[in-house]
Amino acid sequence: MGPAQGQHAQHDSGHDEHSKDGVEHVLTLGPVTGRRQTLLMTSLLNASPVNVMEVLRGERDERPIANTKAASGLRALLEDGIFEQLGPAPRDPPLTIRASSLHASEHTYDLSLTALGQVRGLLVTQALRLLSVRHEMDNAFDEALLAWRADVGSNELTSYVDQLESDEWARLRTDVTAHCVTLKRSLGPLSSRWLPRTSLRAHQRLAGGSVVLRDVIDLMVGTTTSDQASVALLDVTTSPLGEGAERVMRYHALIQTLRSSTVPLRTSMFSTATGELWCSDVDDELLTRAVDDVLGALRAMAAIP
Repeated sequence: MGPAQGQHAQHDSGHDEHSKDGVEHVLTLGPVTGRRQTLLMTSLLNASPVNVMEVLRGERDERPIANTKAASGLRALLEDGIFEQLGPAPRDPPLTIRASSLHASEHTYDLSLTALGQVRGLLVTQALRLLSVRHEMDNAFDEALLAWRADVGSNELTSYVDQLESDEWARLRTDVTAHCVTLKRSLGPLSSRWLPRTSLRAHQRLAGGSVVLRDVIDLMVGTTTSDQASVALLDVTTSPLGEGAERVMRYHALIQTLRSSTVPLRTSMFSTATGELWCSDVDDELLTRAVDDVLGALRAMAAIP
């Protein structure tokens, strides 16, 4: 059973609670997909939060030897699958696949796709970038907004924010602040020795450029030059974790493997809406499933006239 099937009801008030000193601590940790070591963790907003970085880094002595041989086989599987579906004729423009192509079914309406949802997600991403350089972030909304404007300048979304009514502005401030509080209290300290990188963009061209895989990883820590696997990937979302989250986690791991020729240690997704963390060790099975995910998405795209 995968996390999507074992997902807890968000912030269900029926969780067991209360120790003798009145401090709540609700944390669920356990394998939910057999040997792939996928962990489902839920930390309530009024409970002691899970430390995301502790989970991602894990115990150094338990890390496997770095796998630098899988990338070529994965690329060959992709190339063969693409050829079977598209044939030898080049595509112009190419078919482009992103993590969002795998995230949910076509029948799912994602609130993060609304303008306010997009702004919220962008501001929380900026907050993650500030936290990754150990910025204290005392005023999360204002500091994230300032960083966002400095990063992108003026565009359609910044103009949208400028035109918000006072009640919408207040709602956005409250919403973003709540998500940033959850992120800050759950992320844990980020040591500079872990080489944290944020908003890491990558792309892979396949089938002579007829297919392009694009990805953005919110946070990556660790190095590919170690003898042990040490790279951990984190996707931060402002939506509850649900259908498609595992596919996105697998996609990040696949793109990082193709990009660096080294298999990451772990891939994960954290929801600032619910405090949930899903984390999977990256192995051959996960990467093979990621290839199947990509080919399935490609099949659906190619079928659209």
